[in-house]
Amino acid sequence: MKKAIVFKNVRKNYKQLKAVDGISLSIEKGEFFGLLGPNGAGKSTLINMMAGLVKPSDGNISVMGFDVNKEYQEARHSVGIVPQELVFDPFFNVREMLRFQAGYFGKDKSNDKWVDEVIERLDLTEKSSTNMRKLSGGMKRRALIAQALVHRPPVIVLDEPTAGVDVELRQKLWSFIKELNNEGHTIVLTTHYLEEAEALCNRVAMMKSGKIVALDSTKNLLKEFSLKNLKVRLEKNNIKKISVLLKETPFQQEDDWCTFKLKKVSDASGIIEKLNSLKIQILDLKLIESDLENIFLKLTGKN
Repeated sequence: MKKAIVFKNVRKNYKQLKAVDGISLSIEKGEFFGLLGPNGAGKSTLINMMAGLVKPSDGNISVMGFDVNKEYQEARHSVGIVPQELVFDPFFNVREMLRFQAGYFGKDKSNDKWVDEVIERLDLTEKSSTNMRKLSGGMKRRALIAQALVHRPPVIVLDEPTAGVDVELRQKLWSFIKELNNEGHTIVLTTHYLEEAEALCNRVAMMKSGKIVALDSTKNLLKEFSLKNLKVRLEKNNIKKISVLLKETPFQQEDDWCTFKLKKVSDASGIIEKLNSLKIQILDLKLIESDLENIFLKLTGKN
């Protein structure tokens, strides 16, 4: 069974800058895959090479079994890309733009039913006859998402698709994309909203400085890098006391908050019992467990 996307030792150099540095990665058909990393990590360069917009310095890329360089047309027909930038043709309205886009991929009028469905699902019906220049930023983003879907590609790449998009559209978009994924479409998502990746992606790759620093299922990453902290707010004079009285229980202090690292969640009750036995009043407490954001910060060292 063919992989949806395969990168083999892919590199892209811009003089001394290694934008992508020897990445090998395969994405299965039907996966919902997350590609995460700080700005400048190489995510967009990797996507642009997959789309054939940028030529790799070394290595090979295939989409649905087609080599991007040797079989560009077949590979490009297999993928729909939603770019970060709001790039559009200013001379057409929404429906015209989508019909032209479908035509670029060899689709005729028989595809109009699908065009209508995409317009409806992305709440563009009322704006379908509006010139692209007159749309708001959020509506332009919707139109670009529709443009990527109009030729029914088996692989859909979403490069920061919800940047600057309102919450309502974000929810509708993900509902639509999840349906497409359930129908067998392969989805590749880059996003700075890590809660989206955690909720949607089956598997995640994290990039830093052109390299992959973590690659696993979302579930396994959360398990491997599990982080459990108990944060307790105390009066400052009591913080000095516990630093002496709880020598075997190290903690970090920030203002009037003390953070205890836990091996397991149940350890929190033991710390609370110790504080109570010392008659130290707890003003507030928080239990913090791992999420993709914590893992992302740990692996990339970026905010």
